[in-house]
Amino acid sequence: MVKLRAQFVATPPRFPQLSPLFLRFASRIEQTNSAPKHTLHMVRNLIATALFASAAAFGLSSCDKNGNVSLISVAQDVELGRQTDSLILATPAEYPILPEAANQRLYAYVRGQKDKILATGKVKYKDEFKWEVKIINKADVLNAFCTPGGYIYVYTGLIKYLDNGDQLAGVMGHEMGHADLRHSSRQITKDAGINVVLSVLLGKSAQGVAATVLTQVAGLRFSRDYEREADKASVEYLSATEYNCAGAAGFFEKLTAEGNTQNPPQWLSTHPNPENRVLDINTQATKLGCNKSSTTTAE
Repeated sequence: MVKLRAQFVATPPRFPQLSPLFLRFASRIEQTNSAPKHTLHMVRNLIATALFASAAAFGLSSCDKNGNVSLISVAQDVELGRQTDSLILATPAEYPILPEAANQRLYAYVRGQKDKILATGKVKYKDEFKWEVKIINKADVLNAFCTPGGYIYVYTGLIKYLDNGDQLAGVMGHEMGHADLRHSSRQITKDAGINVVLSVLLGKSAQGVAATVLTQVAGLRFSRDYEREADKASVEYLSATEYNCAGAAGFFEKLTAEGNTQNPPQWLSTHPNPENRVLDINTQATKLGCNKSSTTTAE
């Protein structure tokens, strides 16, 4: 993915107050089906251009804390996460949440890792995002994901598969990195099309946008560049903890050792090669001097 960067004034970013006339026009375009497709396509492109131009004019080309541009505000990130969380809770057959009352020790352990990462001061949206943790009870799924706004989900299958706390912390840091770097909203802005962006900006179709986000984060459909950025964030976060900051590499080393790279989990097929990720993670850990041995163990 190509990062958008620009020069901005030093005043705090504000969401542009688009004119009521413009918003009514945009809303009407999105609701009509009578115009020819090529006309709608042209008009939607004009709307997209106008949105970016308006954002720049009002200082929203919102250079966020990561130095990236997004039409979707931080508050909208949090709302997208809340809507996605509601959608997950409403579909227990697909996302069965592990009961907390009977698994307090496991929840405390996973949340403890999250808290240690937040305590490093390296997570830029530590205070703005929710950073809530839920565990999904699927023993055959090697996955974890984090929505916009910091709603974190870890599968029991992944927890059981990993060998130690370093590896779990590495995965936790990686997923938190996706949220902190605002990968979902940035990718939505770039890839999902003007319909979705307008839905967010106009406050419409929240459930539909949440479904788009859930498909993206749960299916790990981030770009390879975003995956590398999240790997790097994980190393940086863990460098200030007692965990081996190359913990995420252990997960990929295990996949490689067990031959799973020849028949990897479906989500891994679109990601950077595990061997390359191990090399990149270990290289950065060596550079930061934090690839220490650790005795932490998974629950």
